[in-house]
Amino acid sequence: MDSLADQQYKEKMQRRKEVQAQRISQSSKEKGLIIVNTGNGKGKTTAALGMVLRSLGHGYRVAIVQFIKGAWEPAEKMAFSHWSDQLVFQAMGEGFTWDTQDRQRDADLAQKALNQGIEYILDPQFRLILLDEINVAIKLGYLNVEQVLKALEQKPEMTHVILTGRGAPAQLIEKADLVTEMSLIKHPFREQGIKAQPGIEF
Repeated sequence: MDSLADQQYKEKMQRRKEVQAQRISQSSKEKGLIIVNTGNGKGKTTAALGMVLRSLGHGYRVAIVQFIKGAWEPAEKMAFSHWSDQLVFQAMGEGFTWDTQDRQRDADLAQKALNQGIEYILDPQFRLILLDEINVAIKLGYLNVEQVLKALEQKPEMTHVILTGRGAPAQLIEKADLVTEMSLIKHPFREQGIKAQPGIEF
């Protein structure tokens, strides 16, 4: 025989199930989302790549444009090479800004990356576009947020766009449908001097 606690738990879960079923029944429309992953914590690009993987699994065409990390030639590029017929991966930056030390060159490359990203956004063949580290390029003044917002206004109805990087501007957060902020609580580099490692950071 169920205890009182068990019975109360079942009743609570039944109520939650009914509420969820009602929410799902009222949420019947679909649309392409503008998604922002920002904050000082780790995982912004990683979360976006999870959505890329899902989209590829559904057979959709996907484009990734990297604005900052391009010089790393990250392992993700190699892993995603198996979907070369569905995925376009463009590493447009030359690395972190403290490595390049050439502001004008960084700004020119960021503009070139944005122009490429806009081409993908406007192409209805692509279901998902990831603009990786674009928020950093905006924060550093390499790009104008109004340019980015204008491009988002022109996207096809069912196209999803993910914009990652710390320091997302308020105008972009306001425009987005889904915003996630990663909070930094602990980091092995800061607390323990552990360097970036393959499979974790790159």
